[in-house]
Amino acid sequence: MKHVIAGMTLALVALLPASAAENPLVESQTWTDISGDIIGEVALQDGESLIRLEAPYRAEDAATVPIVIEQTDPGREITALKLVIDENPAPLAGEFRFGPAMHPLKFETRVRVDQYSNLRAIAETEAGSFMTGRFVKASGGCSAPATKDPAAALAGMGEMRLRMFDAAEPLQSTARREAQIMIRHPNYSGLQRDQITQLFIPPHFIHELEVYQGDELLFSLEGGISISENPVFRFDYTDNGAPELKVHAVDTEGNVFDAVLPKVPPA
Repeated sequence: MKHVIAGMTLALVALLPASAAENPLVESQTWTDISGDIIGEVALQDGESLIRLEAPYRAEDAATVPIVIEQTDPGREITALKLVIDENPAPLAGEFRFGPAMHPLKFETRVRVDQYSNLRAIAETEAGSFMTGRFVKASGGCSAPATKDPAAALAGMGEMRLRMFDAAEPLQSTARREAQIMIRHPNYSGLQRDQITQLFIPPHFIHELEVYQGDELLFSLEGGISISENPVFRFDYTDNGAPELKVHAVDTEGNVFDAVLPKVPPA
C-alpha cells in the first residue's frame, strides 16, 4: 500500500508545473545591451520581495506562453509594470498602468517567446522599481503560424467577451472580483508567413488598450508584437459597483474597438 501511495504522489508531482525556484533568471548579455533603452538609469531593486512572476520552464506552445504576475507584498501599490522578453525581436512586450482598484496586483496574460529567454516583470511603486522574472525554454513563438487564415482572422476582429469567475452580485461594491477579458485579434507580429503565398504578413496588432469599470481606469496597455494572438487578460480588482466594464482598444492599422461588457456573474 505504501508503494502505491508513493507512486501516486510521484505521479501527481510530475503533473505540477515547475516551481519558480527551478527557472530563475539567468545571466544575460542581451539584458545588459537592452536595459538602458528599456529602463534608462533607473536602479532596480530585488522584485522577489514584492511580486512573483510565474511562467513554465518549458512552454507547451511558444506562441501562447501563460504568465501570472502576483503581488506578494501588499504594502506597496504597483502603479505600472513593464513586461520584457529579452530575446524577442521587440523585447518590450508591454507597458501596463494600473488604477488603485487593481491593488494588490494579480494579473495574467499570454505572450510569444521567440527563443530561450528570460521573462522579466519590472514593477513601479512610490518606493522605486522592482524586477523579478523567470527563464523560459521556448522557441519560434513570434513566427509561429496563426491559427486561422488571414480572412477568417480579420472577419471577427475586435469582438470581445467578459468572463466573471466569482459568484458575487454584479453591483456589490468593495468586493474583490476576478475577471477575464478576451479580444479577438490576430496580433500579427510581422514575422509570420501566409501559409498559401508564403509571403510575410505585415505586423498588425493591438498597441493601445484601456479597461474601465464605469469611468474608473482599471488598467491600460501599450503593447507590442509579443502579446499573443487573440489577447486574454485575467485579473483581480476591487468592484466599485459599476454595472459593466468598458474596453477601448486601438490597433496599428488605426482600427478602434469599443465594448461595454456587463458584469454578469457566472451561472
